[in-house]
Amino acid sequence: MIRLNCFILLEEEERRKPVIELATELTALSLHDKGCISYDLYGSLTVDNHLMICETWKSQEDLDAHMASEHFKRIVPRLKELSAMTLEKFTF
Repeated sequence: MIRLNCFILLEEEERRKPVIELATELTALSLHDKGCISYDLYGSLTVDNHLMICETWKSQEDLDAHMASEHFKRIVPRLKELSAMTLEKFTF
């Protein structure tokens, strides 16, 4: 299995709402992708401008297919335009 923690740093407060809307859409669509075990968006309780998408996949092939999906290719570049994103990947 593969776990991804995608950290989203909002550098401008006015970008919070559109980033949350995009990330929520990505989450809703990705939950239906083959091999998706979990996919959710979290907000920090202590720092307003930090969000995280936490996702778990059955295999690298499933993750690759997700990253090639229409919704991923449409939404993730827009998230990158609106925020600073970093990624942690764990295989177990």
